[in-house]
Amino acid sequence: MIKSYNDLHAWQKAMDLVEQIYRVTRLFPKEELYGLTSQIRRAAISVPSNIAEGHCRSRREFVHHLSIAQGSLSEVETQLEIAKRLGYITAEQKQPLLAMAGEIGRMINGLTNSLERHATAV
Repeated sequence: MIKSYNDLHAWQKAMDLVEQIYRVTRLFPKEELYGLTSQIRRAAISVPSNIAEGHCRSRREFVHHLSIAQGSLSEVETQLEIAKRLGYITAEQKQPLLAMAGEIGRMINGLTNSLERHATAV
């Protein structure tokens, strides 16, 4: 039974991704602190934040916030590719983060589909 947003597996996995993003971005050049480092951290934080905020709202608003979370996840994936191209991370560092993002994306899609099915069944 889902009583709180932190019971949602998508939120839990998104929190794990935030932790991993913070770990890998600690190694970015200092001149990127207000650039790519800040951008990728904010995008990662946006994913569980929107899941949490949406959970506390109506079903329609929850679906909207899940869509925002999905967009933020795409930002993270893009920014990871930028970091790799700039030589800030290796392919070996990028791959598990992309795998996490993919899993979270599938969870968000599943949650969205479930909410939309439930809305049409009511």
